[in-house]
Amino acid sequence: MLSNLLMNLRRFIPYVALAGFIAFGSFARGQGKGVVVIDAGHGGHDRGGVPGQRISEKDKCLDVALRLRRILQGDGYKVVMTREDDVFVPLGTRVTIGNSYRNSTFVSIHFNCSTRMGANGIETYYYSRDSATLAASIHRNVVATAPTENRGIRRRGFYVLRRASNPAVLVECGFLTNPEEGRLAQTDSYRQKLAEQIARGIRRQPPPFNRPLTDSLLFAAQASPVAEADPNRDFVRADAVRERSSKKKKKRKKSKSSRTAKKKTSSARESSSKKESSSTKAEG
Repeated sequence: MLSNLLMNLRRFIPYVALAGFIAFGSFARGQGKGVVVIDAGHGGHDRGGVPGQRISEKDKCLDVALRLRRILQGDGYKVVMTREDDVFVPLGTRVTIGNSYRNSTFVSIHFNCSTRMGANGIETYYYSRDSATLAASIHRNVVATAPTENRGIRRRGFYVLRRASNPAVLVECGFLTNPEEGRLAQTDSYRQKLAEQIARGIRRQPPPFNRPLTDSLLFAAQASPVAEADPNRDFVRADAVRERSSKKKKKRKKSKSSRTAKKKTSSARESSSKKESSSTKAEG
């Protein structure tokens, strides 16, 4: 009886080993290439865009995010979504989800908007220095196949970027308020292409070709904080310039208001002294 039991166990050993190998392989496949946290912008009551905008941004963000998830999972990445449905997720919660996975990559997907219908192009944002190469890789791959302008890579302190403890990037996939880009964003094929190009950027694959920065931003081009990004000069400092200039304007306004207040005080003192002197003369 004992010999029969041992014989049966020997029969099952190869199957157990095979199951263990498959389980280990799937685990390694999900973990080997790291974790990517995909953040679909807006959601729920937050429709995104400007008032009266015809195309809903939140829907397009989620669609591209879900397509990106399928691509990355097929490549062996572990993918975490900040939202999978049409729900509102606070910015703090999005950051907490991203930061809870050590050494992960955080990619926030958005579409742009403007009150000016002619505004168009792709732009990508980062904040920390260690996010610059990721921003460059994603941006250049998306711009390479998009029939639109290269609006540059910009450093900006958006909440989900500023509070991220891992490399984090926010991609603006075009202007929904632009007739041509809005039309493209409503097609499945274009949203699939956007997801594929973002995935190429996450994998750090080189772009098919480099699209030059739009002429209107060439004056604001700067060398990247990372050496490998220097040759293309598509990092833009325009936002930082505007922020500094706005601070100067505030200081000027404060100084003007203080000077005005001093003038009012001195004029009030002069008028009171005149009244006192006139009353003294009248009494004399």
